[in-house]
Amino acid sequence: MHNDPLLHPYQLKHLTLKNRIMISSHEPAYPEDGMPKGRYRAYHAERARAGVALTMTAGSASVARDSPPVFNNILAWKDEVVGWMRQLTDECHEHDCAVMIQLTHLGRRTRWDKADWLPVVSAGHEREAAHRAFPKKAEDWDIARLITDYADAAERMQAAGLDGIEIQAYGHLMDQFWSPLTNDLDAPYGGSLDNRLRFTFEVLGEIRRRVGPDFIVGVRYTGDERLEGGFDREDGLEISRRLKESGLVDFLNVVRGHIDTDAGLTDVIPVQGMASAPHLDFAGEIRVATDFPTFHAAKIQDVATARHAIASGKLDMVGMTRAHMTDPHIVAKIIAGEEERIRPCVGANYCLDRIYQGGLAFCVHNAATGREETMPHAIPPADMKRRIVIVGAGPAGMEAARVAAERGHDVIVHEAANDPGGQVRLAAQSERRREMISIIDWRFAECRRLGVTFHFNSFVDGDAVLAEKPDIVIIATGGLPHTDVTGAGDDLVVSAWDILTGDVKPGQNVLIYDDAGDYPALQAAEKIAETGAKVEIMTRDRAFAPEVMAMSLTPFMRALQKRDVTFTVTWKLQRVERDGNRLLATIDSDYGGVTRTRSVDQVIVNHGTRPLDDIYFELKPESSNLGAVDYEALVAGDPQAVHSNPEGNYQLFRIGDAVSARNIHAAIYDALRLVKDL
Repeated sequence: MHNDPLLHPYQLKHLTLKNRIMISSHEPAYPEDGMPKGRYRAYHAERARAGVALTMTAGSASVARDSPPVFNNILAWKDEVVGWMRQLTDECHEHDCAVMIQLTHLGRRTRWDKADWLPVVSAGHEREAAHRAFPKKAEDWDIARLITDYADAAERMQAAGLDGIEIQAYGHLMDQFWSPLTNDLDAPYGGSLDNRLRFTFEVLGEIRRRVGPDFIVGVRYTGDERLEGGFDREDGLEISRRLKESGLVDFLNVVRGHIDTDAGLTDVIPVQGMASAPHLDFAGEIRVATDFPTFHAAKIQDVATARHAIASGKLDMVGMTRAHMTDPHIVAKIIAGEEERIRPCVGANYCLDRIYQGGLAFCVHNAATGREETMPHAIPPADMKRRIVIVGAGPAGMEAARVAAERGHDVIVHEAANDPGGQVRLAAQSERRREMISIIDWRFAECRRLGVTFHFNSFVDGDAVLAEKPDIVIIATGGLPHTDVTGAGDDLVVSAWDILTGDVKPGQNVLIYDDAGDYPALQAAEKIAETGAKVEIMTRDRAFAPEVMAMSLTPFMRALQKRDVTFTVTWKLQRVERDGNRLLATIDSDYGGVTRTRSVDQVIVNHGTRPLDDIYFELKPESSNLGAVDYEALVAGDPQAVHSNPEGNYQLFRIGDAVSARNIHAAIYDALRLVKDL
């Protein structure tokens, strides 16, 4: 494997990086009280142990009190961060993995009502759309203290033993000084490009004065804002040259675009349904123009693309960040010659979308990521082999089968359809979400490798399951669409699934009532709108498609707005009745006192699913646990030991949507945390 360009070492100043794969700076929102404690360390240590050369921690670690995180970031302005970062660094260094951290002041990219309620500061008063804060224009004393704040934070990271730091510029305070769109200052910090770059070079100069010539310092920045009135590619090339020629930095980490809106952020960090590695060639142009160490990451989710980035000379280090959230063992599998076993990133962006809504970053189909302290990435063998029968081969059933087989159990799966996948296969019929099928394909391949027995087109009843003589039965049959949402006329509506499967032909004037806020309504709307039909999506929520979240919503919004789809919030479907050869939909509001009507030829309802659980209740009376789950044991990671029925000779469990309508991650997490202890 020494001929693999990804495995060649890279010399960055005095630091030897053992290969060319890095995890770029990102914030999974795991800090506790602003500090990288147990969960944070375990997350990075897992990836270091598996062979990544460089892990960059803490996207947007705050350097100043008046840069309050908009989600859960590391507070690099606190002295106590030194001890916590040293622990993380030491754990990664044990595996010959270098550690850096990204430092920033968010400027206007935060809110005025966070933390200490200090004024948001920027190079002008222009509001950022994404975070809605109108900033104070920086004064001379602000600039002086901010330079000191950056340098203090850099010194703390050096004291913690890190190998280097990366200054975040794009979209944040430094970039707000760079861009003519946001810099409204007079000279010496506003006006010409020289003046707009002055703050950055004064910060870098003070950092270098404090940390000395050997400590590694880089900058992550946009080389082209791609905004009318902003700085363009030529300006970006000039900025890149000046960063190199300053002698103050050791590497450039290049992106392209702007992040002041959800759509702009999604173009910088592309999601499912968007092109892979869209900015790689641009980063390569920067490297050619500067002949300087160049890093880059943006939807480089597969090894082949990463290998091309290095082999072609476009990059010196390639970031595979979300890919490592999906599979922390990428490098180990490359070295072992097992690339085909790498769990693929499907671009669902559940990870980043969650943090922007205030949650922890979790991978849509690796439930151990972010839970390394309690959930295993490598499944341990069981003490005793058991016979496990699983009914259903959707994401929950497939994960249960994979984990049980890794445990060494004899696993049999019955699936009523002729292929595995369940709702994932339905979702993947959409061109925009076709990558989702890899969630199933990867598990199916792993199950085949591990010897799982599959029976497709097998609609089993209780007797058929018991004929397998199981020790454990897991019901993962999922659910069916629920459309009974009106006071009258439920028989006149169809489900979003009916449209996606093609069982029902789209109408020409369609009302979609979305009372779940997830993907099926969006997918159905896009499929119908492509026919030229008139489409209105209605929800009783005050926010549109809240379960899809901001970045993943962007491609759908672009497609639907181009088709002139109407979006209506805060209204709900009351009833549907026939009106000649059309349908009359009456709508009202939770706020009360108003009703309206819509005359359409089709009403579609997206209201989640109800469990398909007949077989569970058929098997429940004869099970040893009567279907009960010990939640305390489940959460603690202990085996299930409920034996409420002495006559029963098998344990019975149900998981995923066979319990209640949730999402793919919940289904997979259900399976992992139950089956890892069976």
